[in-house]
Amino acid sequence: MSSRLRIASASVASAAAISLCAAIGVAPSAGAEPCTDAAAAAQPDVPAAPAMPVTGGLPRGHRPPNANTSAPLPRLGQISRALLNAFTPPSAQVQKQAGVAPQPTPPAAATQQAPAAAQPVPEAAPAPPPAPVTADPPGTSLVGWVTGPNSPNNTLSRFAVSGTDLGIMWDNGSREVLMAFGDTSGYCSAPGHQWRYNVLMRSQDGALSNTVSVANSPMWARGISKQIINTTKWAPDETGIIPTAGISVGGKQYLNYMSIKSWDANGAWTTNYSAIAVSPDNGERWGVYPGSVRTPRPDAIPGARHVGGNENFQQGAFLKPGPGDPYIYSFGTPAGRGGSAYLARVAPEAIPDVTRYEYWNADQNAWIPGNPGAATVVIPGPVGEMSAQFNTYLHQYLAMYCNGANDVVFRTAPAPQGPWSPEQMVVPSMQFPGGIYAPFLHPWSTGKTLYYNLSEWNDYNVMLMKTVLP
Repeated sequence: MSSRLRIASASVASAAAISLCAAIGVAPSAGAEPCTDAAAAAQPDVPAAPAMPVTGGLPRGHRPPNANTSAPLPRLGQISRALLNAFTPPSAQVQKQAGVAPQPTPPAAATQQAPAAAQPVPEAAPAPPPAPVTADPPGTSLVGWVTGPNSPNNTLSRFAVSGTDLGIMWDNGSREVLMAFGDTSGYCSAPGHQWRYNVLMRSQDGALSNTVSVANSPMWARGISKQIINTTKWAPDETGIIPTAGISVGGKQYLNYMSIKSWDANGAWTTNYSAIAVSPDNGERWGVYPGSVRTPRPDAIPGARHVGGNENFQQGAFLKPGPGDPYIYSFGTPAGRGGSAYLARVAPEAIPDVTRYEYWNADQNAWIPGNPGAATVVIPGPVGEMSAQFNTYLHQYLAMYCNGANDVVFRTAPAPQGPWSPEQMVVPSMQFPGGIYAPFLHPWSTGKTLYYNLSEWNDYNVMLMKTVLP
């Protein structure tokens, strides 16, 4: 590709989405400092490969505004239901509603062995009836750590991951969940702390009893996960390549990401563009579609065509609807955590071609083709790092994100375009003074019990959370 960026059509891009990334991008760190805890003294058992030079300072854009870096780590267990109720107005209580086609049933957990046949019981001493199964009470719990020194996944020794964030999850179409993480550090004794812009992990865990168990990860070498999306060098200044949403269609994996120009104030950052990367081999190799690029301003990328409205689609959240709806939906927000959410839809085969998207305009009560500037707000801000699904228990669409107070909340609606309910709090930020952000729903938990990844700034790692709806 020449130094002047050419925005290719979907047909051209699908034939050869820019060459599958092989170059190693050196990423400056952009998060809390993982090298102050148990990971600090750990040593790799083999030399790091590839070698990465020492990075610069620690940008703070992903840091929640209320994060207390001296706070202790959160404890496993349930958050008080009374506390949640105290912060949730009656108008926002969860209600079930019919009238929306249900989503396909998520993959079932591994088949369990049938219980042994009951032994005969003498008539003189009949066996008591079995005790009723005790359902989990409504409320939210911290299940366990997905990454870092406190995780049963042993991500440091297996993947050279001592600290990371996000953990965006989606079903790969083959009974496996993929998780995309953001800025990632490795062994603190290695040059640059082995910082990577992003990494990927895979899981077949359907139990989620104490974490999301990680089976494997795309690797650079033994003991170190590789950076999956590398720089395209389209932007003159780039300090991060951060995933924001993932989806599987037709056996391919699609990952929406944002190129970071600068990390600004806490919870604020500036992007160069957003784009979609594709993997034909379950996340091993990734290429970037030029036709998927959305610039937030006319001067973001030299030579690129800017379309007004694309500034509202710098971060994404893919949504697969229920049966009978032929579209893939994509929520969009501006860079940072202060903006509102907008909505687009596209035919599955056209995901990487932004010219094929339609945008919801509430004023006209219609979908407007090809014009992101026509999109109107569907969820008012602040909306921070959202994910969305169709919930089969509520028979409603459900969107989860962090609000302006940095609480984890969700809203429900009968359709992706709304109308959306008031916010329902599930995790109050005051319960996690180290700073929480980025709640990403597990694609197999679409019923009464919700599982989702949540990042904690102070430890700079990802936790698995569980919320049981009333």
